[in-house]
Amino acid sequence: MKFIFVALGGALGAIARYAISLIPVRMTFPVLTLVTNIAGAILIGFIVGIADRKGDVSANAVLFWKTGVCGGFTTFSTFSLESCNLFEKRIYIAGGIYVALSVGCCVLGILIGKKLSYLI
Repeated sequence: MKFIFVALGGALGAIARYAISLIPVRMTFPVLTLVTNIAGAILIGFIVGIADRKGDVSANAVLFWKTGVCGGFTTFSTFSLESCNLFEKRIYIAGGIYVALSVGCCVLGILIGKKLSYLI
């Protein structure tokens, strides 16, 4: 049954990610992946914060949201590919900024998400 919750959450996350990827952006910089990963980091921080503070959150709900939705929504492989593409195209400054922003903002996003969980 746990696999069903992960699969359903993963499908929802993947659909949301694909929908965001359809937003027309005319930039070399992979802004949509950056925004998606930051939003996912905030969401997973929020979910973990709620689950840690409230003992009545079901394990299946956590699997659905954390492993499923966030796992299907965010993507380390796309981030890695886009970083590599920037470096291969010798767009070193944008590549370095992208890597730094992705890591820094996503870690910060987790902290923000956890803080937001205290609002509930």
